Amino acid sequence: MPNANEDNPTALSQVQRRAVSELLRVSPVADDLARRFQEAGFSLALVGGSVRDALLGRLGNDLDFTTDARPEDVLKIVRPWADSVWDVGIAFGTVGSQKAARVGDADQVFQIEITTYRSEAYDRTSRKPEVSYGDSIEEDLVRRDFTVNAMAVALPEKEFIDPHGGLEDLAERVLRTPGTPEESFSDDPLRMMRAARFAAQLGFEVAPEVVDAMKRMAERIDIVSAERVRDELNKLILSAHPRKGLGLLVDTGLAQRVLPELPALRLESDEHHRHKDVYEHSLTVLEQAIDLEEDGPDLVLRLAALLHDIGKPRTRRFEPDGRVSFHHHEVVGAKMTKKRLTALKYSNEIVKDVARLVELHLRFHGYGTGEWTDSAVRRYVRDAGPLLTRLHKLTRSDCTTRNKRKASTLSRAYDGLEERIAQLQEKEELDAIRPDLDGNQIQEVLGIRPGPAVGQAYKFLLELRLENGPMEYDDAVAALKEWWATQG
Repeated sequence: MPNANEDNPTALSQVQRRAVSELLRVSPVADDLARRFQEAGFSLALVGGSVRDALLGRLGNDLDFTTDARPEDVLKIVRPWADSVWDVGIAFGTVGSQKAARVGDADQVFQIEITTYRSEAYDRTSRKPEVSYGDSIEEDLVRRDFTVNAMAVALPEKEFIDPHGGLEDLAERVLRTPGTPEESFSDDPLRMMRAARFAAQLGFEVAPEVVDAMKRMAERIDIVSAERVRDELNKLILSAHPRKGLGLLVDTGLAQRVLPELPALRLESDEHHRHKDVYEHSLTVLEQAIDLEEDGPDLVLRLAALLHDIGKPRTRRFEPDGRVSFHHHEVVGAKMTKKRLTALKYSNEIVKDVARLVELHLRFHGYGTGEWTDSAVRRYVRDAGPLLTRLHKLTRSDCTTRNKRKASTLSRAYDGLEERIAQLQEKEELDAIRPDLDGNQIQEVLGIRPGPAVGQAYKFLLELRLENGPMEYDDAVAALKEWWATQG
């Protein structure tokens, strides 16, 4: 294992201790697998993110290995050993497997990926990397994205391999590239987004020369498929501190290529400074939404928080009295959200849910701070549907005022709304508000056949239900007949 560096002995010795502890934990699986490769005449090393995470003391049960064995040889070695094997990544030299093992006093399941030494690069027009196999681990490591991911531990002897100073960069918490940044980003332009993602996930700083290359080469991200960009963006947004990574995307010009609505929020201030910095506000809302998460990172909530005000630049108006208005920015923003997320190949469900939250994020303020009527509460719950809990969190997060009195007033008002919802839910089924008569009953009462009239009657009864709450059957029938009599 690595020796402590004289310039920074304390930091590196701490890194060493964490690594030894983590590697000892996975040894029952890693060493067993390595011996099988050795017996077959091949080498095996733990590599990349797995080594980085071991050094950080956060190695999980997902293990990445590299080998000089070709994929067909990897399959021959792994199939008799693993509990299951998959080869969906074999075109890129990767074989995946799963292995259960006894570690200490517990049974654990490991997800394992083994990749043949390789080099990959984009040409100027391709959206997919061209893969070719290498013959040495040094050749493999120089093709890695960052030095902290270009370290390996040869197994089973546990020899530490670090030709590019990744250990020191890890101790200093800085992201550099093994070769020049230009070479690294030419090999795969998505690495520019990964720099932002790792900054957000790990809290690392990005070296100045790397940031400069990101600025100069930002347009190269256009060659990467929307799906790969989306997946990288998700990892960034779902990280512990996405503000850092998002800021880097904006500052380098990458956001202008992949999520242009975000830098567009940096509105120039009017001379009277009558509106907030919408960009900073949106990042703060994102952070406040994260603080309200209960069951781990919520991609839909985070996307909605980040994008909730993207309609403001298009709707900004300077009023005669000097105020700045953004009328209907929630409606415009919902349409923009749908268009952008669709372009990034998000699922239809995510597109629909995020756009709906953006559309509804101002609904609470439309009712003012007075007492909510039963009708208003029913409509609010009906419109939010299954997104109600997320809408609660988004609305609360959207208060970023430094005026403590105003913030307290808004918080109390929303407390009041949630109390009213709870009270009504005890008396009514607010989660599934329906008319008091179904379609068959409407046809029977009115003596009509299926058609547009049934839908109109259903809509009338639904509005009646929202306005007045549940009705007895006879009262609903009477109201329906009275309405029908007015329809000519």
